[in-house]
Amino acid sequence: MALQASSGLTTPPWHTINWAACPRQVRSLQRRIVQAVPAGAWRQGKRRRSLVVHSCAARAFAVKRGTEHAGNQTPGVENALWDTPEKNATAVSRRGPWGGYRPKPLHRLSSPKKNGTQRPRAIPPMDDRARQARALHTLQPSADTTADPHSYGFRPKRRCAEASDQGWKV
Repeated sequence: MALQASSGLTTPPWHTINWAACPRQVRSLQRRIVQAVPAGAWRQGKRRRSLVVHSCAARAFAVKRGTEHAGNQTPGVENALWDTPEKNATAVSRRGPWGGYRPKPLHRLSSPKKNGTQRPRAIPPMDDRARQARALHTLQPSADTTADPHSYGFRPKRRCAEASDQGWKV
């Protein structure tokens, strides 16, 4: 039997988390935020955002998102990598204080470019990457709901064709 990512107070082992259910649960919580914000129920929206922040499914999904992209082998300033399932499960179960959290400094690197110059890079620590992903899951629904309907730059699932079509309509 596969365990849900939101089941109980303890986090199950990394490989037993039901990964098909995590995005569904996060989307379900986001849908509830989207229903509250346009109705003007700001307190209810705030409570629902708190549910996403403290949800075990959102934490597991954020850790997975932070550890399964191209830069996952680059540690932050604390030189910690979440490269084993045990470390990932520990990161999910870690419940740090959300309020008053101070991000750690970025790890500064320089990469050589083809023309011989250096390209500066700043890499956040693993914990901050997971917190950023969780904040994205929390704030994205209300931002999309209250944003301008004809704003297309840097928004998910928006394309240039929609922007040019709107320009022709105007």
